[in-house]
Amino acid sequence: MITLLVLIPAFAGILSFFVGSDRRRRILLLSVAVAHTALSLMAWVVLPAPALSGWLAEDALGRLIETLTSVLFLAAGFYAVAYLREERGRQHTDFEEGFFFSNAREASFTGCLLLFLAAMTLVTVSQQLALLWVAVEATTLASAPLIYFHRHHRSLEATWKYLLICSVGIALALLGIFFLAVAATNPDGSAVSLVVQALRLNARHLNVPWFKAAFVLLLVGYGTKMGLAPFHTWLPDAHSEAPSVASALLSGALLNCAFLGILRAQEICVVAGLAAFSDRLLLVFGLLSMAVAAVFISGQTDYKRMLAYSSVEHMGILAVGVGLGGAAVFGAVLHVINHSLTKAMLFMVAGNLLAVYRTKSTRDVAGALTVLPVSGVLWLLGLFAITGSPPFGPFISEFIILKGALDQGQMFVAVAYLVILAIILAAMARPALAMAQGTPGEHVPAAPEGSIALSVVPAILGIAVLAMGIYVPPVLTRALQEAAHLLG
Repeated sequence: MITLLVLIPAFAGILSFFVGSDRRRRILLLSVAVAHTALSLMAWVVLPAPALSGWLAEDALGRLIETLTSVLFLAAGFYAVAYLREERGRQHTDFEEGFFFSNAREASFTGCLLLFLAAMTLVTVSQQLALLWVAVEATTLASAPLIYFHRHHRSLEATWKYLLICSVGIALALLGIFFLAVAATNPDGSAVSLVVQALRLNARHLNVPWFKAAFVLLLVGYGTKMGLAPFHTWLPDAHSEAPSVASALLSGALLNCAFLGILRAQEICVVAGLAAFSDRLLLVFGLLSMAVAAVFISGQTDYKRMLAYSSVEHMGILAVGVGLGGAAVFGAVLHVINHSLTKAMLFMVAGNLLAVYRTKSTRDVAGALTVLPVSGVLWLLGLFAITGSPPFGPFISEFIILKGALDQGQMFVAVAYLVILAIILAAMARPALAMAQGTPGEHVPAAPEGSIALSVVPAILGIAVLAMGIYVPPVLTRALQEAAHLLG
């Protein structure tokens, strides 16, 4: 079953480049999304057997992120089909990019989406750290064409920045794996497998200086892909210039895959008795990321870039939660789900606003509640959710992390955490509320919501975010506890 999770979207992605019909490509995309989600959910009923001598296997952490990725891709698939159909139907020149849709461009978009899913799935099921590195690099290659979809000079700049910065980061992560291999070498010179379970069993015998250096390199390398400051500079451009459905996957799914690479190293740190060392680093980078995001969100006039910097903030929250340890780890793992659902919804709603208003400027968007009632309401609800307001899911997970800091007497962390969250709430609320309220300009057409999927898909995600703030199912609670247990 594990190999099918990777191979089905991989083969379908290759096949989609050779399918000439738009309709068949879209059917292929949705069929793979549904099949992948079904296989992911089956893994919760019957744990699939490991494959490739244990290199591919599902544990609590991997299964959680893999299922979340699959569910988000299913939502993105339905949204993408509706989005492509609407744009193809209009056959107009885009407001800035100046291109017309073509079969080749849509085939490339669909194929890269499916290959992107295959690469992210491989990240979540990889237990061998070198293979995980290959999978993370594959996500970069598969997603880069998605960012360049509009073929604008800003899209080109964002794509090259994404490739260059993430390639430097992933090179540092590779060096970290080399250092880890040296740290795990037995006294007799024999090598220890780089499978996570073998490294956990051998953790007490690791060479500490080499392993600490390896963790730093892995944190910086995967932290670059995750969007931790100060390595985050690719993220605002990429998320802003990519089509909204791609932005939803980049923020909601890809960042989690990079975070998983850091969590694998953290697992070993905990067993090796070096959690204090790794926790301090995670706290520093987490708070720094939140602070940097607060600075750049303040006064931001591009609402897609605002959402991108919000992702930097929430990656910082995840790092703070894991760095605090204890109950805060549970909150961090729960926040992975809450942030992904909320941010995917917001980027899809942003795509709906962009399609009508033809601008990404917060100053030129007004009266969304009048022009696009459903999207306007979802935009407001998404704002409250992503800023940690009750009764939405992010409030619960952020509160658990705060409680973890207070329980441990980490008053500086707790105060800094609260102050930054308050600043970001104020900074995001002003432009977001102005976009929803007010009187739309004369140049804005009285447009319908478009295809029903463009509204229904983000609405379903919004309902899920609300439900996560009210009730977490016992099966999910147990899965979160198992995942948190791996991290100490």
